[in-house]
Amino acid sequence: MNLILLFDSDFIASNRVRLTGRRFSHIQEVLKAKEGQQLTVGKINGLMGQGTLVSQTKSAVELEVKLDQKPPQALPLTLVLALPRPPMLKRILFSAAMLGVKKIIILNFNRVEKSLWNSSSLKKEAIEEQLILGLEQAKDTLIPEVLLKKGFKPFVQDELPGLINGKSALVAHPDQNRGQPPIFKQNRGQPPILLVIGPEGGIIDYEIEALKAAGCQTLDLGPRILRTEYVLPYVIGKLY
Repeated sequence: MNLILLFDSDFIASNRVRLTGRRFSHIQEVLKAKEGQQLTVGKINGLMGQGTLVSQTKSAVELEVKLDQKPPQALPLTLVLALPRPPMLKRILFSAAMLGVKKIIILNFNRVEKSLWNSSSLKKEAIEEQLILGLEQAKDTLIPEVLLKKGFKPFVQDELPGLINGKSALVAHPDQNRGQPPIFKQNRGQPPILLVIGPEGGIIDYEIEALKAAGCQTLDLGPRILRTEYVLPYVIGKLY
C-alpha cells in the first residue's frame, strides 16, 4: 500500500479523516506510524497529498490531510478483454489499474465459458477491490471504469466503431507475417490505443473478421504464446 486511499465516508471534517479496518491495520502494523508522522494519501477520483497522524486508538486513526497534488496521468489505452477465469481476472484488473488504464470492457467471446458470467468476481465490490489494490500500489486515485458486455456481436457492430474513433485499434492475434508489428516500430508516445485481448483458447475466425470490419488491425506478438495476463503489460511496454 504505497498510497492510503480516502473516501467521502472517511471525512469527519473538511481536512480530517478517520480510518479503520485494513487501512488502520496497515498504518499501525506495517508503517508503524507515530503521531505527527506524515503519510501519502489521496482521495478516490481526486487529489493526492499528505496526511498527518494526529490521533490513534485501538481501532482507528485520525489524519489531518492536505490534498494539493494531481494523480499520475492516465494511460491513453482502452482495454477490451475477453472474460477470463476469476483468478486471472483479479490479476488483470489489478495490473490494469496499476498501469494507468482507465477504461476496461469485459466482453464475451465464443470460447469464453458461459458459466463465468455468473461468477462472484464480476460483482461490483469484487471488481472495485482489485482496482483499489492496483491504485494503492501505483499511487493513483482515478479508479478505472469497468463495463460488462455479454453480447459480442451487438457490441462489435454497434458500439466498438464509436470507441475506435480517434484511436489505433489493435487485436492481439497471431498473423502469418511474422516479425515486429509495424506499430511497435513507431516512436513511443502513441496516440490513444484500443487493445482487444481474446480468450485463452483463441479468437475464432468470425470474431476476427468482425473486429477487423469494425476497424481493428491484428497485432502479432511473435512466436511465443503469452498468457492473457501478460499481454497487457507486454504491449504497454512496447508502445509507451
